[in-house]
Amino acid sequence: MDINVAFTEEKRALRTMENLRKNRMETYFVKTSEEAVELVKSLIPEGSVCRVGGSRTLHETGIISLLENGNYDYRDSHTVPAEETEKARREAFFADYFLASANAITEDGEIYNVDGAGTRVAPIIFGPQNVILVCGTNKIVSDLAAAEDRLRNLAAPANAKRLGCKTPCTETGTCMNCQSPGRICCSYTVLSYQRIPNRIKIIFIGEHLGY
Repeated sequence: MDINVAFTEEKRALRTMENLRKNRMETYFVKTSEEAVELVKSLIPEGSVCRVGGSRTLHETGIISLLENGNYDYRDSHTVPAEETEKARREAFFADYFLASANAITEDGEIYNVDGAGTRVAPIIFGPQNVILVCGTNKIVSDLAAAEDRLRNLAAPANAKRLGCKTPCTETGTCMNCQSPGRICCSYTVLSYQRIPNRIKIIFIGEHLGY
C-alpha cells in the first residue's frame, strides 16, 4: 500500500477506534498481518476453546493457521464432516474465544454484519466469553448507509461468488434482494454500545483484507 494512503487509513482507524471504545469495545491497531497473528497469540491463552465464523480475513492473515497449529482446543464447523456440522456450530456459543471479521465498521463505532445461517453473527452477539474481530482498514466506512452500500455492492456478491452460491448477485455483481435458496444476506446486525465491556475486541490491520 502507498505510504500516504496507509497514513490516512491509519488515522481513520484511530478515529474509529476511539468511538468503538466509547461503545465499550476493546480495540487494537497493527500495521501488518504478521503483527496481527502475534497479537492474537498474546490475547488467547494456550488451551483455550476457540471457534471461528467464516472469514477470508482470518485465512489471509494466517490466524487460521495459528489456531490449527497452536495449542488450542480448535475446531472449524466449515471443515468437519457433514454429520458433525450442526454440533460444531453450536459449540461456538460455549467457546472461550470466537474469532471472525466484520462486513463493515462505521467511524461512529458501530459494527455492521450480515449472515446467511446466522452461525457467525449469533455467537458475536451472545455466548462466547470473548469475541475477536479482525479487520483490514478497507472495512471502515463513514456510516451505516455506507456500510449497507459496501455490503450490497462488494461484500455480498464477492462472498456469494467465492462460496459458489447460485444467486443473482454472482451474475450481476450487486445485491438483487433475491429470494434464492442460496441467499447469504438473511440476518442483518448492528452492534453499538455493549452491556459487557471489552467482551468484543477489534483488531484493525493497516492492510486491505477480505471482502
